[in-house]
Amino acid sequence: MTAERRRRWAVLAALVLGALTVFVGPASPASAHAVLQRTTPAAQSVVQTAPGDVKLTFSEGVSPVTGKIQVIAPNGDRVGGDARAEGSTLIIPVTADQRGTYLVSYRVISADSHPVSGAFTFSVGATSAVPALGEDGDDTDPVVKNTIPVVKFIGYAGLVLIVGPVLVLLFLWPARLSRRVPARLVRTGLGLVAFSTLGALYLQAPYTSGGNILDAGGLGDVVASSFGTALLVRLGLLIAIAIMLRPILATRGDGGRTGENMVDLIVLAALGTAAIFTWPLTGHPSASPVAAVSVVVDAIHLISMAVWLGGLVMLVGFLLRQASERELGAILPIWSRWAALAVSALLLAGVVNALIEIGTPAALTGTTYGRFIIAKTVLFAAVIGVAAYSRSLVRKRVTAENPGRIRTAVWAELAITVVVLGVTSVLVQQTPARTESENAVLADEGYFSVLVDSQLYTLQVELDPAKVGSNSMHLYAYEPGTTNLLKAEEWTTTAALPAAGIEPIDVPMLRVADNHAISEFQLPAAGAWEFKFTLRTTEIDQATVTVTIDVAS
Repeated sequence: MTAERRRRWAVLAALVLGALTVFVGPASPASAHAVLQRTTPAAQSVVQTAPGDVKLTFSEGVSPVTGKIQVIAPNGDRVGGDARAEGSTLIIPVTADQRGTYLVSYRVISADSHPVSGAFTFSVGATSAVPALGEDGDDTDPVVKNTIPVVKFIGYAGLVLIVGPVLVLLFLWPARLSRRVPARLVRTGLGLVAFSTLGALYLQAPYTSGGNILDAGGLGDVVASSFGTALLVRLGLLIAIAIMLRPILATRGDGGRTGENMVDLIVLAALGTAAIFTWPLTGHPSASPVAAVSVVVDAIHLISMAVWLGGLVMLVGFLLRQASERELGAILPIWSRWAALAVSALLLAGVVNALIEIGTPAALTGTTYGRFIIAKTVLFAAVIGVAAYSRSLVRKRVTAENPGRIRTAVWAELAITVVVLGVTSVLVQQTPARTESENAVLADEGYFSVLVDSQLYTLQVELDPAKVGSNSMHLYAYEPGTTNLLKAEEWTTTAALPAAGIEPIDVPMLRVADNHAISEFQLPAAGAWEFKFTLRTTEIDQATVTVTIDVAS
């Protein structure tokens, strides 16, 4: 391998590593994709008649996590029965025969496979002290949370190494060239997809239950879920695809036919298409307002990406180095048309998906998801420009006179596409703009949320409804500047309204998890309330942060 080729491969490796680094970078602490819209009885309400069940209504379909849904009576007993889901509503049978305050703790799986957890209280007859949860919380382990996107990236990479290379081997590969090395590339892709699928299946258990990476106790529930079914179907299809590919990958270049027939190719295409559909069925598209459209569009998006990027890998890795000028003169025009079709489908699918997930023009610039769409669009425009330049070189037949120019153009196209893939990988981890906008609506209705930093911790503060009267506060502690959970030994909160002469009032906090504390209290007047939060993280280390919250009347 020449020094120039080694340098190019090093650049590509660096780009892939950079994309992977972006991919597994920290997400915002509040990244749930289903929104709790209302509860019956209402949170923090006082009812005179004991309810027979508690209902939680979310913005999309959910399923309960076994053993993670509790209703705690005022005396500390568990009084909740087995929860069941009816569409977007979670129903928990209860025996609320005691007077006082009940604590409801829940953890569910949203339609897009992400866990959503939280807690709230209601009272029967009159309020009382909030009962203790009785166990540590079940927030997602940071190791699990950061490993899942890595496994997803591996699956996408494997898909690229299968689809594009197989199409090139079937229709563009010169008969005189051996298929041994490209076949190894395809087999690597099959292995990566299999590894990614098994990894996703395993990790979903601790991800949904809140356990550590070695906790696979809920694996049976995952396998029985729609998420697990889709992954098992993918594995079965992958085995069938591997069998169908054997004659294609085993054939050497001897000038003869490869032996495949049209029926085999149709079956292979059907198996591959069905396998690709398992990706959107286990992600955001399945929870879209128009799920059928989103699933199809996302599948087209994946196929187009795999054809384009996989074909570029074959061009850079093999054809531009091994094919003769005469062969390239026949191959490149065909590939140019393929690339144009793939790019057009990619663009159309991306636009449709963005319209569904963003919803409004304001969400395009006002949400994290929307801003990632803008960044992806800019990068995509750049790669389209390079692709157009490559196609113009092919049309002008510059490759015969100066093959280095087309190689440079294809390398640039591949490099930018890898970056686009990295941005896309981050995008699929973000809360969809439609959900983020719904959270913003809740904020407009009085819900308050903010992140504040100190040298010892990052604190997420949530106050609902931020109005005069009864309020519920949730505090979440993280390691400074990260999403890693931080254990707080002691929580102290005070609230003051200097403008009205109200001196600091102690706000009692109840710890429901190592990094999570809640409180219910009364705010007697409207105005700019000054909250001070002191967290002790060790026997001697503590820090105080201050947050001013405008409380409405």
